[in-house]
Amino acid sequence: MTPSVLFVCVKNGGKSVMAEGLLRQAAGDAIEVHSAGTRPGTAVNALSAEALAEVGVDITGHVPVGIDPALLARVDKVITLGREAVVDVPGVTVINWDTDEPSERGIDGIERMRLVRDDITARVRNLSNELTK
Repeated sequence: MTPSVLFVCVKNGGKSVMAEGLLRQAAGDAIEVHSAGTRPGTAVNALSAEALAEVGVDITGHVPVGIDPALLARVDKVITLGREAVVDVPGVTVINWDTDEPSERGIDGIERMRLVRDDITARVRNLSNELTK
């Protein structure tokens, strides 16, 4: 059976979509990958899209979505990114990736997104290896 992952952030326009795109790039069809937001926004973060385009991942067509309860109940792993997204559902185990937040160090713009991307990339590679071995 194909392992499945749901990445969650608040708006589903930045970190969760980055993780989704990076895991798709790393694992292809070997892992079923989804993303969602606790309070979905209206569009993908332009800097997130730019940072991913630099490594060959296109998320520009993504439309932010909320959490589908049926999907939440059936995926193998639910991973929140950052400190703001909270998924508190009985019976669902949630892993939190407390991702790098360069803005806390005064780093903004595309430099911030590159650091966030690189942090998520390392985590996604480990997850891909774990789920496909």
